Amino acid sequence: MTTTGKSTELAGRILLASLFLLSGVGKLGAYAGTQAYMASAGVPGFLLPLVLLTEIGGGLAIVLGFQTRLVAILLAGFSIVSALLFHKNLQDQIQMIMFLKNFSIAGGFLLLAARGAGPYSIDARRGNV
Repeated sequence: MTTTGKSTELAGRILLASLFLLSGVGKLGAYAGTQAYMASAGVPGFLLPLVLLTEIGGGLAIVLGFQTRLVAILLAGFSIVSALLFHKNLQDQIQMIMFLKNFSIAGGFLLLAARGAGPYSIDARRGNV
Protein backbone atom coordinates (compact mmCIF):
# COMPACT_ATOMS: atom_id res chain seq x y z
CA MET A 1 0.00 0.00 0.00
CA THR A 2 1.24 3.49 -0.80
CA THR A 3 2.03 6.04 1.85
CA THR A 4 -0.94 8.05 0.61
CA GLY A 5 -3.24 5.07 1.14
CA LYS A 6 -1.87 4.50 4.63
CA SER A 7 -2.32 8.16 5.53
CA THR A 8 -5.82 8.13 4.08
CA GLU A 9 -6.79 5.22 6.33
CA LEU A 10 -5.46 7.07 9.36
CA ALA A 11 -7.26 10.28 8.34
CA GLY A 12 -10.48 8.31 7.87
CA ARG A 13 -10.22 6.84 11.36
CA ILE A 14 -9.57 10.27 12.87
CA LEU A 15 -12.51 11.85 11.04
CA LEU A 16 -14.87 9.01 11.93
CA ALA A 17 -13.85 9.09 15.60
CA SER A 18 -13.86 12.89 15.96
CA LEU A 19 -17.64 13.06 16.25
CA PHE A 20 -17.61 10.60 19.14
CA LEU A 21 -14.72 12.27 20.94
CA LEU A 22 -16.25 15.74 20.69
CA SER A 23 -19.71 14.49 21.56
CA GLY A 24 -18.42 12.60 24.59
CA VAL A 25 -16.45 15.57 25.88
CA GLY A 26 -19.50 17.79 25.35
CA LYS A 27 -21.68 15.39 27.33
CA LEU A 28 -19.09 15.31 30.10
CA GLY A 29 -19.18 19.11 30.27
CA ALA A 30 -22.99 19.17 30.42
CA TYR A 31 -23.49 16.07 32.53
CA ALA A 32 -26.79 16.96 34.25
CA GLY A 33 -28.32 18.35 31.06
CA THR A 34 -27.34 15.24 29.14
CA GLN A 35 -28.87 13.00 31.79
CA ALA A 36 -32.10 15.01 31.59
CA TYR A 37 -32.13 14.74 27.79
CA MET A 38 -31.57 11.00 27.97
CA ALA A 39 -34.39 10.64 30.49
CA SER A 40 -36.73 12.67 28.26
CA ALA A 41 -36.13 10.08 25.53
CA GLY A 42 -36.83 7.21 27.93
CA VAL A 43 -33.18 6.28 28.48
CA PRO A 44 -32.13 6.07 32.15
CA GLY A 45 -29.65 8.81 33.06
CA PHE A 46 -27.53 6.35 35.05
CA LEU A 47 -26.34 4.96 31.70
CA LEU A 48 -24.46 8.18 30.93
CA PRO A 49 -21.09 6.88 32.23
CA LEU A 50 -21.41 3.95 29.82
CA VAL A 51 -22.23 6.37 26.99
CA LEU A 52 -19.17 8.48 27.88
CA LEU A 53 -16.94 5.40 27.97
CA THR A 54 -18.30 4.29 24.60
CA GLU A 55 -17.91 7.67 22.91
CA ILE A 56 -14.61 8.85 24.41
CA GLY A 57 -12.97 5.46 24.92
CA GLY A 58 -14.23 4.09 21.63
CA GLY A 59 -13.24 7.25 19.78
CA LEU A 60 -9.72 7.12 21.17
CA ALA A 61 -9.42 3.42 20.35
CA ILE A 62 -10.43 4.09 16.73
CA VAL A 63 -7.96 6.98 16.38
CA LEU A 64 -5.14 4.86 17.81
CA GLY A 65 -6.19 1.77 15.88
CA PHE A 66 -6.53 -0.34 19.03
CA GLN A 67 -8.91 -3.34 18.94
CA THR A 68 -10.31 -1.61 15.88
CA ARG A 69 -12.57 -4.33 14.52
CA LEU A 70 -14.28 -4.93 17.88
CA VAL A 71 -14.63 -1.23 18.72
CA ALA A 72 -15.91 -0.43 15.22
CA ILE A 73 -18.68 -3.03 15.62
CA LEU A 74 -19.53 -1.60 19.05
CA LEU A 75 -19.70 1.96 17.69
CA ALA A 76 -21.75 0.85 14.68
CA GLY A 77 -24.29 -0.67 17.06
CA PHE A 78 -24.18 2.40 19.28
CA SER A 79 -24.87 4.63 16.27
CA ILE A 80 -27.87 2.56 15.20
CA VAL A 81 -29.33 2.38 18.71
CA SER A 82 -28.83 6.14 19.14
CA ALA A 83 -30.65 6.79 15.86
CA LEU A 84 -33.56 4.60 16.90
CA LEU A 85 -33.84 6.17 20.37
CA PHE A 86 -33.16 9.84 19.72
CA HIS A 87 -33.97 10.51 16.06
CA LYS A 88 -37.12 8.51 15.44
CA ASN A 89 -39.38 11.40 14.38
CA LEU A 90 -38.77 10.97 10.66
CA GLN A 91 -41.53 13.50 9.84
CA ASP A 92 -39.11 16.20 11.04
CA GLN A 93 -36.54 16.70 8.26
CA ILE A 94 -33.71 17.51 10.70
CA GLN A 95 -34.42 14.34 12.69
CA MET A 96 -34.55 12.30 9.49
CA ILE A 97 -31.14 13.69 8.48
CA MET A 98 -29.74 12.90 11.94
CA PHE A 99 -31.22 9.39 11.72
CA LEU A 100 -29.62 8.80 8.32
CA LYS A 101 -26.33 10.34 9.52
CA ASN A 102 -26.17 7.80 12.32
CA PHE A 103 -26.86 4.93 9.92
CA SER A 104 -24.20 6.27 7.53
CA ILE A 105 -21.68 6.42 10.36
CA ALA A 106 -22.59 2.85 11.27
CA GLY A 107 -21.82 1.89 7.68
CA GLY A 108 -18.40 3.51 7.93
CA PHE A 109 -17.69 1.60 11.13
CA LEU A 110 -18.76 -1.68 9.53
CA LEU A 111 -16.31 -1.04 6.68
CA LEU A 112 -13.63 -0.34 9.28
CA ALA A 113 -14.54 -3.58 11.06
CA ALA A 114 -14.22 -5.49 7.80
CA ARG A 115 -10.90 -3.95 6.72
CA GLY A 116 -9.20 -3.28 10.04
CA ALA A 117 -7.27 -0.21 11.11
CA GLY A 118 -4.52 -0.34 8.53
CA PRO A 119 -0.76 -0.08 8.95
CA TYR A 120 -0.66 3.12 11.03
CA SER A 121 -2.25 1.56 14.11
CA ILE A 122 -1.57 -0.22 17.36
CA ASP A 123 -3.30 -3.26 15.87
CA ALA A 124 -0.72 -3.39 13.05
CA ARG A 125 2.15 -3.11 15.51
CA ARG A 126 0.70 -6.00 17.47
CA GLY A 127 0.12 -8.07 14.33
CA ASN A 128 -3.68 -7.88 14.66
CA VAL A 129 -4.45 -6.33 11.25
